[in-house]
Amino acid sequence: MSAIPSRRRLRRTVYRSSPARVAEPPAASVVDCAVYVDGKRLPGKRTLDEAITEVREGGDGFVWIGLLEPTAEQIQGVAETFGLHELAVEDAVHAHQRPKLERYGSDMLFMVFKTVRYVEHDSPTTANEIVESGDVMAFLGKDFIVTVRHGEHSGLGELRAHLETEPERLRGGPAVVLHAIADLVVDNYLLVSEAFEADIDVIEATVFAPRSPIGAEQMYLVKREILELRRAVMPLVAPLRRLTEGYTPLVPEQVRSYFRDVDDHLTTVSERVNSFDDLLTTLLDATLAKISLQQNADMRKITAWAAILAVPTMGVGVYGMNFDNMPELHWKYGYPGVMALIIVVCVILHRIFTRNQWL
Repeated sequence: MSAIPSRRRLRRTVYRSSPARVAEPPAASVVDCAVYVDGKRLPGKRTLDEAITEVREGGDGFVWIGLLEPTAEQIQGVAETFGLHELAVEDAVHAHQRPKLERYGSDMLFMVFKTVRYVEHDSPTTANEIVESGDVMAFLGKDFIVTVRHGEHSGLGELRAHLETEPERLRGGPAVVLHAIADLVVDNYLLVSEAFEADIDVIEATVFAPRSPIGAEQMYLVKREILELRRAVMPLVAPLRRLTEGYTPLVPEQVRSYFRDVDDHLTTVSERVNSFDDLLTTLLDATLAKISLQQNADMRKITAWAAILAVPTMGVGVYGMNFDNMPELHWKYGYPGVMALIIVVCVILHRIFTRNQWL
């Protein structure tokens, strides 16, 4: 076996053994820390230790911690308080993770969601960016849920406020919060896919319009944005399916039924994304074929005009040579006759090329 450790093992070794690293207070990255008992949020502010201690001593309720782009030092205190697995913590610090679901023992679940936001623009044919992505990661335990966000558009404040108006729903525990996050993320996928559908309709109309300004470069940009959406949607299908099939006891049966509805919505989005990708591939092929046809038409025009210009060029070239004994050189009507012949031949060629749609 190679003596050189992997990059991940190197980072983990530094995380464990570096004596210079001191855990920073996580307050700078904590957006909210709340205790919920019987579905209702308890008043007052608490530290992380106070919140989880209150829940475990009371034997009821759960804690919901929200973090925004924490550093390794800031999340270290949260990891120690809630017993988060070091590999999942490392993934939570670094953004741009692939959607996934990981189980650490029977008492912790780690799930990654890719969030997407539709970037408003005047036209898909001139836009530089259509989809903006972020990350939401969730640590789920039997009496806590810790959410970590990367990206400004992936806020959960409105979701938390909405859930707090439905205490009967929050009585289901932290798995209900995980379902609400999944439902919010997938609903945003639906909104973005609907906006994309309108953009693709515009692109399709533009591609088949005569002398359309859209080129292959713009088509590749739109296809790249579809790929960004695909990277968020497709890897999430399997993790959600596992949650609906009783992958972990942390998600009770009554909550799994709600995950099935989210899974149905995700299936709809994945089918849309696949159809978008296929349609864009077809439109890209049509664009390249159209460009090729336009180039062929331009080449025919250039060739036709070159043939027409060759007639006066040949006449001027012949009579520009310095010879005394040339046909009609000293004839009084020689010059007008040659010019008239050149014009007649050029007109005949022009009519032939026009009839054959070269001009």
